Amino acid sequence: MTSPAEARIDLSAIRHNVAVLTEHADGAALMGVVKADAYGHGLVRVSRTLLDAGVGRLGTATLSEGLALRAAGITAPVTSWLLTRGGPYEEALRADVELSAAETGLLGEMAAAARATGITAKVHLEADTGMSRGGSPLAAWPELLAAAAALRAEGAVEVVGLWSHFACADIPGHPSIEAQLDAFDQALKMADQAGLSGSHVIRHIANSAALVDVPRARFDLVRPGIALYGLSPIPERGDFGLRQAMTLVARLALAKRMPENSGVSYGHLYVTDRETTLGLVPLGYADGILRHATGRVEVLAGGRRRAIAGRVCMDQFMIDVDDDVIAAGDEVVLFGPGKDGEATLQEWADNLGTITHEIVTKIGARVPRVYEGT
Repeated sequence: MTSPAEARIDLSAIRHNVAVLTEHADGAALMGVVKADAYGHGLVRVSRTLLDAGVGRLGTATLSEGLALRAAGITAPVTSWLLTRGGPYEEALRADVELSAAETGLLGEMAAAARATGITAKVHLEADTGMSRGGSPLAAWPELLAAAAALRAEGAVEVVGLWSHFACADIPGHPSIEAQLDAFDQALKMADQAGLSGSHVIRHIANSAALVDVPRARFDLVRPGIALYGLSPIPERGDFGLRQAMTLVARLALAKRMPENSGVSYGHLYVTDRETTLGLVPLGYADGILRHATGRVEVLAGGRRRAIAGRVCMDQFMIDVDDDVIAAGDEVVLFGPGKDGEATLQEWADNLGTITHEIVTKIGARVPRVYEGT
């Protein structure tokens, strides 16, 4: 370990998770969602692992992520969906990145790029079925379908997908799940009436939670994200046989004896109640260790769990190990799969009042990703 900290990514765990999710998918194809640097695990290396494990397609939020995959030599189908007007759509078409549109103006820009390049734009049309975030409201859906049909007739656009996204699939039994599925069925029926359906048009709505818990939502394609990385999309339902891929470790930068009544870190939120040994861990909120983790999470050091002592700083935090023997250079495990007694990501998320997605995607770029289990 040459860096003071690193995120160890177990690629064998990711392969295992693909196999688990493929079984749950019951015949539906998998799109591996690798947005946000593959949920903090490393965009290109993880994408290659997913494809080697049998995932057929990759999905990104931003077009820059999709283009980065192409620049890395990845040739599998890639879809990017969080797009705005004024994007580099000619570049996207030349790179064969599939695009998503939810309004006619954006679709028109994609068609203009197609005319300029002579390359038909492959487009997924997104319907808002009840999340009220991205997607075309069903009231505006016929207009979008009509525009897409006209552009298809021109040869500028080919509709290759029809899709939507769940709001509450991670809340089993939530009434919005069935309501959104009914709305998606309606959107698909309207697309069929507009002549924009067929075996070549991929229907997809299921995220990780819907993939494992809502069979009706699987359609032609499912879009697992967080589950690929071994993190449960529905924690109260267990881990679904998934294996956590990321372990975050650091080496102590300093260990020192301190007297009773020593105030520790900014604001002296923690004061020693005895003579004790403090250890300095070289990770902070600039690296994704949330500032409010102070006193709320535990790390594994010297064979035992230790609470963060005092305020988490930008680059570092302290732990109190009492009279146990530690030394500079000793390894500290912040979180991992839990097999050696360390905290898991789910435990951190529960203690911090958040979700695992936020924690893994906040681990910063100055923490190198080290790949294992290839």
